Amino acid sequence: MNTVTLQTHHTYVALIELNRPEAKNAISIQLLEELRAKIQEVKGSSARALVLIGKGDSFSSGADLKERKSMSDIQVKRFLRDINLCFSELANLPIPTIAAINGFAFGGGLEMALSCDIRYASESAQMGLTETKLGIIPGAGGTQRLSRIVGESTAMEWIFSGKKLTGKEAMAKGLVSHVLEPDHLRESSLALAREISESAPIAVSAAKKAVRRGMELPMKSALEWERLCYFETIGTKDRLEALQAFAEKRKPNFKGE
Repeated sequence: MNTVTLQTHHTYVALIELNRPEAKNAISIQLLEELRAKIQEVKGSSARALVLIGKGDSFSSGADLKERKSMSDIQVKRFLRDINLCFSELANLPIPTIAAINGFAFGGGLEMALSCDIRYASESAQMGLTETKLGIIPGAGGTQRLSRIVGESTAMEWIFSGKKLTGKEAMAKGLVSHVLEPDHLRESSLALAREISESAPIAVSAAKKAVRRGMELPMKSALEWERLCYFETIGTKDRLEALQAFAEKRKPNFKGE
């Protein structure tokens, strides 16, 4: 059985669904391999936005601890390398990514969501980097990505204590953008992805680069980086199409050119 599926919605929206509901979508070796493959499929496709969700009542409960128990130290280190590569590939996709946190998102499950650009959560969601309760630390980007989103002090409080957060608690600190009724989460996430997909794709990709890289730079350098990203859009056919559509009072038809 496939543990990860990929669908296309509204022509330019990709939907990756984790498909181990009986295991709370825990990240097994098989799931990780299939997720990496699907991310590469998305990268090579015409998708302009990606939604990532879990099947059933969980986004992902984290690493598969039953499988982990039988691993040697070398296998654990290999898995840690592979999960870091996978989440970095997710984070580095040129298109916007949306994590739809539909239930539990603990440990590696939350680290997966942190690798996305935008996070929506259901009212029933619970999330946290709970690794210190298992004698380890977040090892798939959690210590770094969480601190950049919510700040160093808050990240350390949550990581040290293994705190589990509700969707509303997470939204109060900026970890998620919106909290929605469980029945509305999937469609609201897809609706946002569809709205994004109707923007000029080269411009959206340039904006993502501007924000992501700019956050790591001093303000003066970040503003220069923004200007360089802007230059990528000047010679595009999409920019001319937008101007023409405005003059003709119609919706632009962007082609990513």
